[in-house]
Amino acid sequence: MALIVQKYGGTSLMDTARIKNVANRIKLYHEQGHQLVVVLSAMGHTTDYLVEMASEVSSEPGKREMDMLLSTGEQVSIALMAMALDELGVPALSFTGGQVGILTDDRHTEARIHSISVERVRPHLDEHKVCIVAGFQGVDQHSNITTLGRGGSDTSAVALAVALGARECEIYTDVDGVYTTDPNKVADARKIDRLSYEEMLEMARLGAGVLHSRSVEMASKNNMVIHVRSSFNNAQGTLVVPEDEVMEQVVVRGVSLKTDEARIAVVDIPDRPGLAADLFSRLAEAQVNVDMIVQSTGKDQKNTISFTVTEKTLNDSRRIVEAWLRDLESGSYEVDEEIAIVSAVGIGMKSHSGIAARMFQALANVGINIEMISTSEIKISVVVSMDDGRGALQAVHEAFELGKAS
Repeated sequence: MALIVQKYGGTSLMDTARIKNVANRIKLYHEQGHQLVVVLSAMGHTTDYLVEMASEVSSEPGKREMDMLLSTGEQVSIALMAMALDELGVPALSFTGGQVGILTDDRHTEARIHSISVERVRPHLDEHKVCIVAGFQGVDQHSNITTLGRGGSDTSAVALAVALGARECEIYTDVDGVYTTDPNKVADARKIDRLSYEEMLEMARLGAGVLHSRSVEMASKNNMVIHVRSSFNNAQGTLVVPEDEVMEQVVVRGVSLKTDEARIAVVDIPDRPGLAADLFSRLAEAQVNVDMIVQSTGKDQKNTISFTVTEKTLNDSRRIVEAWLRDLESGSYEVDEEIAIVSAVGIGMKSHSGIAARMFQALANVGINIEMISTSEIKISVVVSMDDGRGALQAVHEAFELGKAS
């Protein structure tokens, strides 16, 4: 039988009844003879609750103490799951990230995994025990508890699957796979059977909340198959696999909508080499991720640089831009928080022309103005007004006939 790593998210562990439901699913795998490592998130909205409590006692909670606090959510989940499995007669042991050997850097609340030592869990797997591991967390070289940021349990699970040489990593959530778009926004959204790592990575970065982008990056580097499934049924989900295993070369695989970004436009700056490099170096040093960038030069040799950042980094971005303009002694900037980004993704774009024209025409047909455009080999993204976001998503989904069975 196979060694399988499973991950269950907070919606699958909302309360003790759902924990028992997951325990019964794990028991079936155990009875089939599989070796199992199960990675758990915190129950339901526990992390949000802990963040709220921190804000009630401190205006600026320290990141080290936030990691100490937030890591307790997963520890509750793993202990309760081990108890539930024991009640079903399934031998199980719970482990924190540190106990299982997940070593990270020291960037509290946004740590990156450096290595995993799995020697502690292997003997228990050989004894046919289920190893329950706290996701989202590890320890740094000084044994301080660290957390991996939102969605970090996905990354924990894939990293453990790679370290253990698992057959695949099953990610269980409240939906039964990855859809062509958000089914809550487009009624005829359809489940996708297979996606390439490249497609899934783009979709994750563009707002498809089923998988965290860092987990997809890790799976891609190590050819680890990810199976996105629902914890509420036994249906096959979506397999995320290498590109050459995606037999159906659909031109556009899915479309997405992001509404959590803002656009900053820096205007009337000199047109000379090195200015853009300086600005974006400062943003990078502050760990601000920039998504779309457009630069234009007017007749008076003045530049305008527009770029988008996430809302959570907007204040840092403002501060950096203001300092940069002071040093430059020129220009000004504007911020627009009422934007939406609509994207189309598909590896078929590599070998098909006219995709951008088709997407732009679909938006023109419903009277939606495009404010910014960004393209890559397998992605086209446009910025539209926030009010037009849902309509743009629907129009692009229809234009590429994604609601039709393949």
